[in-house]
Amino acid sequence: MSETSKNGKELARGERLQIMLAPDELEVIDDFRFKWRMPSRAATVRELLKRGLAAEGVLDDRVMSSKGFGVIDR
Repeated sequence: MSETSKNGKELARGERLQIMLAPDELEVIDDFRFKWRMPSRAATVRELLKRGLAAEGVLDDRVMSSKGFGVIDR
């Protein structure tokens, strides 16, 4: 199910993934976020997923600009 913005446009990232974290896990994510100046927790989690998938050889390990906080290229 995809989501829409307030003005009715379909969002590029329409799927929501909800996870539960322990306080220490969230602290590590926030520390990473602030160290690398990520715009949001969601962007941070996407970046960490991208790096993990690249490390496992699922994605190639490309350097991306700050606009590229997606997990995969579209």
